[in-house]
Amino acid sequence: MSEVKLTATTRSEFGKGAARRIRRDDKVPGVLYGHGSDPLHLTLPGHDLLMALRTPNVLIALDIDGKTNELAIPKSVQRDPIKGFLEHVDLQLVKRGETVSVEIYVQTEGELAPGGNLLEHVLNALPVEAEATHIPESVTVSVEGLEAGASILAKDIPLPAGTKLAVEEDTVVLQVLAAQAEEAPAEGEGDEAAEA
Repeated sequence: MSEVKLTATTRSEFGKGAARRIRRDDKVPGVLYGHGSDPLHLTLPGHDLLMALRTPNVLIALDIDGKTNELAIPKSVQRDPIKGFLEHVDLQLVKRGETVSVEIYVQTEGELAPGGNLLEHVLNALPVEAEATHIPESVTVSVEGLEAGASILAKDIPLPAGTKLAVEEDTVVLQVLAAQAEEAPAEGEGDEAAEA
């Protein structure tokens, strides 16, 4: 689990015009909420935040106005659909030792059994509960030699110490599908095409 330090400032201007001005300065508007406190509206450094968000479930240490230090995890990130820049971010306040609910990516390793089978990711991310400062970035599952019809359930995935499933143990995460063969034309169809 990586921890990234960011310097943030509180903001008092709201609305589209204020948000545009913030983005023009290569900054991102955001909201910090949680623990029953009032939402805190922030301005965050755009490039540094973008780099931090490349790490799944990153823990962000916020220095707010040089007075307050808080820990947060990203909960919602809005991006421009065309240009991809950050438009807004929601951060959830966390404390060291606190358990939080997050999703971690499921990565696979190994080769399926021969025969052109396909691996379907029923869940791309696995809901888990983990200590806020020890959230795993991902889990890796071996699919070596799995045949068509095989599936991997949530309970079959090895989780790091201190991490618990936040879904039913029998939830299908991965399954192997048989390769679909192209259907041959029915008898007589090919003959009719040849005659025409």
